[in-house]
Amino acid sequence: MRIAVFGTKRYDRQYLTEANAGFGHELLFLEPRLDRVTAPLADGAPAICAFVNDQLDAAVLETLAAAGTRIVSLRCAGYNNVDLAAAQRLGLPVVRVPAYSPHAVAEFAIGLLLALDRKIHRAWARVRENNFALDGLIGRNLHGRCVGVIGTGRIGALVARTLKLGFGCEVLASDVAESAELAAIGIRYVSREELFARAEIVTLHCPLTPDTRHMIDDAVIAAARDDLVIVNTSRGALIDTRALIAGLKSKKIRGVALDVYEQEADLFFEDLSNEIIDDDDFQRLLTFPNVLVTGHQAFLTEEALRGIAHTTLANVSEFEAGRPLVNQLGPHHVHPK
Repeated sequence: MRIAVFGTKRYDRQYLTEANAGFGHELLFLEPRLDRVTAPLADGAPAICAFVNDQLDAAVLETLAAAGTRIVSLRCAGYNNVDLAAAQRLGLPVVRVPAYSPHAVAEFAIGLLLALDRKIHRAWARVRENNFALDGLIGRNLHGRCVGVIGTGRIGALVARTLKLGFGCEVLASDVAESAELAAIGIRYVSREELFARAEIVTLHCPLTPDTRHMIDDAVIAAARDDLVIVNTSRGALIDTRALIAGLKSKKIRGVALDVYEQEADLFFEDLSNEIIDDDDFQRLLTFPNVLVTGHQAFLTEEALRGIAHTTLANVSEFEAGRPLVNQLGPHHVHPK
């Protein structure tokens, strides 16, 4: 089947091409992101492949369907950028990669926390300028500290388990579905309110829904424990950026490590080193010495890319063969407005 792959990067081309040796699809690699302007580039391809920052609203889906697209295959787990109600109305099945390498994101989240808390990123920059002074680089142990994990699915569970068993942290968790396995090793489930009131560190691993959007806002930060450290490798809009900036300015927040940002669609995955970025909130974040930002790379390991490519193409093959789509997003995934 012909698949139009939007937002293609070099690694997408490499891993999808390698995986396609076992499937035999016709891959059309397109560098632009999918939106209302670029949708016609699919040129009637029966399948399109999209990523986290591609735009799949009703208008885009209508354009694709009218041109002959019959399935949307997401090469990611998140789907908050897809109008699922419109897709259902148009008869367009939407499939995703629900799990590829949860270890990739979990390990990166802990890596960000360690880099931030031990000021590794600042030390690296100093040494490159032959500055070996240690003033200003005092960190804190993870051992014995109270960490709150919001979302204990595959990724969050790995983070919680590693922090509890590997680092000796006290771990609190919050999720609509509690894990008996995590509870069995001493991880306690509490309300979000109690978690923010007690945790010294909060790491986010939940999807973006109307209920979780801006879950960290002015009120939550005000009620949280002083010197709070926040790590987000999930979805940028879980955090109200302006509230975060206010918390940093007031020194209520001790540090922030972000691999995602709520307005990242205009920034991440592109080389903008010669451009002027006009997002004042993002630029303000970068001025804080206790803020560490990476460009949505937590998923970026060889193992994860192989898994993503294989599942993405397998989803299309299942559709082409008329078999059940085990990774299809259904009516229960549509968020209430």
